[in-house]
Amino acid sequence: MARLFRLLRKTLTLTLTHQIHHQRQQLCISPHLFRRTYISDMRKEAFEGNILRLLRNEIQYELQSSPPNNPVTKFGSFLVDGRPGERWITLKRQFANEDIKVEVTMFDGAVPAPSASGGVANSDEMQLHITLIVNISKGEGGVLELMCSAWPDTIEIKRLFIRRNEKTHAEPYAGPDFEDLDDELQDSLYDFLEVRGINDELAIFLHQYMKHKDKTEFIKWMERVKSFIERN
Repeated sequence: MARLFRLLRKTLTLTLTHQIHHQRQQLCISPHLFRRTYISDMRKEAFEGNILRLLRNEIQYELQSSPPNNPVTKFGSFLVDGRPGERWITLKRQFANEDIKVEVTMFDGAVPAPSASGGVANSDEMQLHITLIVNISKGEGGVLELMCSAWPDTIEIKRLFIRRNEKTHAEPYAGPDFEDLDDELQDSLYDFLEVRGINDELAIFLHQYMKHKDKTEFIKWMERVKSFIERN
């Protein structure tokens, strides 16, 4: 019986000793862990604080340099859908028995601007590019689709083809490049678009509109980023 008590006491003593040793190790390590966590939190707050400061400054600068105006909702006979938060806008109108829809990208490219004398392009000045997809439909009669470029003061047709309807997903034969067509046919197709309001005046309007949209979307993007970082 005495031997059993001695064995139990020895086991209990070893267990308590092990627990005390483990607790001492924890006490020795904990301050270092707390310090590292504290420093990490401080660095995180400083890093995020710097980002927020830069975002606030940039937003304020953009708003003060040119305050955004209400977007235009009509141009000529076209109704304009600015599609906030997207890289496209849509213009729609009717012409006789036709439904015309124009999908327009924001600025999607640039080339060196031509020189005023008509010589070599000036690489120091860039001319921004906008893509237009013009759909002209006549009920069940299919859709004439024209791929166009809008430069700062002119519309350029790139390609055209017929789709059976707007829901067709198969890729149709797109025909030759527009510039390979007969010159007289090219001029007639430009006249065809001109009377439907797709002309150089539209190109000028779109470039002005996209400058405004680009600025507005940039400010909204910065505000969304700022709001995300501010969240706890």
